[in-house]
Amino acid sequence: MKLLLSGGGTAGHINPAIAIADFFKARHPDADIRFVGTDYGIESKLVPKAGYRLYTLEVYGLRRKLDLKNIRSAVKAYEAIGKSKEILREFAPDLVIGTGGYISGPVVWAACDLKIPTAIHEQNAFPGLTTKYLARRADRLMISFDTSRKYFRREAVLVGNPIHEKMLFSDREAAREKLHVGDKPLLVTFGGSMGSRPFNEDIMALMRLHAPTGAIRHIHAAGQFGIRWMPGDLKAMGVDLSALPDIDLREYIYDMDTAMAAADLVITRAGAITLGEIAVMGKPSILIPSPNVTNNHQYYNAKAFADAGAALLIEEKDCTGALLWKLMGELLADRSRLSAMSQAAHGLAIYDSAQRIYDAVLPLLHG
Repeated sequence: MKLLLSGGGTAGHINPAIAIADFFKARHPDADIRFVGTDYGIESKLVPKAGYRLYTLEVYGLRRKLDLKNIRSAVKAYEAIGKSKEILREFAPDLVIGTGGYISGPVVWAACDLKIPTAIHEQNAFPGLTTKYLARRADRLMISFDTSRKYFRREAVLVGNPIHEKMLFSDREAAREKLHVGDKPLLVTFGGSMGSRPFNEDIMALMRLHAPTGAIRHIHAAGQFGIRWMPGDLKAMGVDLSALPDIDLREYIYDMDTAMAAADLVITRAGAITLGEIAVMGKPSILIPSPNVTNNHQYYNAKAFADAGAALLIEEKDCTGALLWKLMGELLADRSRLSAMSQAAHGLAIYDSAQRIYDAVLPLLHG
């Protein structure tokens, strides 16, 4: 079996692809599974780390307006279709799966041109531009929210968002021992693989408040850009990380299964994959949805969790370090409330998403 996956730009597109690849590999150990991405997106780090070969293309996202930059992006996308065909002819996959992001567009499009079976997976409730275009041609369309059906004039298979199997079987006590957490509450925060400045600034303000107390352990992922300026800005605020072993600042949390399993509370955005992980692991959370996404879909994702009692929702315009400090303190002091939020999160989980995706695309392979 030869399987080619394409997705990237953000971890929200590439992590589902890796979860799908791992699920296939576990059931077909001899399968040759490869990826197509960029050499500047998060996939350039995550895919090799997961043990898969990565082909790279130069592609940039298209915007909904006509300007010189967008014309150049369109030219690059057109060129990428030709380069994708070269990869496809060389590798000759039995199936191509796109998991979103601008990189998956030319790859799946080229596969359709070459009559290679194709499937696409949309993680969010509001489909991205790439998915809308590819849905016209792909052999199988898979969605994560039932409400997404209204955006397509074709059959769609409801599969949910695939979560890495390590997330499903992580053990809290073993994770806490591995991270040397001890008896202190563990806070895990992250705002996306690139690193949102407003989110990081709110977390810095929170760190300034809790650092002098030494009351909690804190793991924060600053993101690709945030890691460049955050340590210096923290030091200027009086938060010297070299003297604060309880604060672990990273670019990216590569061992998210361990960090999430050990966490008492998570503060993050409201991307579909992140919420899927929070749900299957039953983690209480404070959600700050990004306002800079298509159709404000993160707000509606977060609202579903808040309405179910699984999370607290704060809009970015209302968020401050002081508010986070207040809410965090109230939650960590109320174990019964944390337990109720955990149970509510579990109630929103889809545990067999990878199996549903496998079942949906297997007939394409047989064909």
